[in-house]
Amino acid sequence: MSRSTVELTESEWSVIKAVWENEPCTAPVIREKLFLPTGWTYSTVRTLMDRMVVKGVLKARKEGKLTIYQSVVTRAQAQRGELFYTLKHAFNGALTPMVQCLLENHQLDAKELGKLESLIKAKRKSAKK
Repeated sequence: MSRSTVELTESEWSVIKAVWENEPCTAPVIREKLFLPTGWTYSTVRTLMDRMVVKGVLKARKEGKLTIYQSVVTRAQAQRGELFYTLKHAFNGALTPMVQCLLENHQLDAKELGKLESLIKAKRKSAKK
């Protein structure tokens, strides 16, 4: 996929996570993995996966009568898409209120805060260059 980010629906997230854990894989394998949490039939899973191929999230190849699927997007690309979607729609593109919301509503220990501070310091250094 040429884009660095992608937006996935909730159903597509379920499928792509199962694909990442089992790739290369077939629709019956993904249906088996998702049946208990979703109750989806084979045709539902196959339709989702085929739509994800059209969307450029998965690729498919035929091996005899089987269709083998693999992911085209990485976990990082999918996460970035989700993050940017939230930033755009929930925070009108404003990063500071989003980070403030996370800091106020998520328990962070000293180690996590230290990591965040290090990331900010490194970004400051690279921005000065």
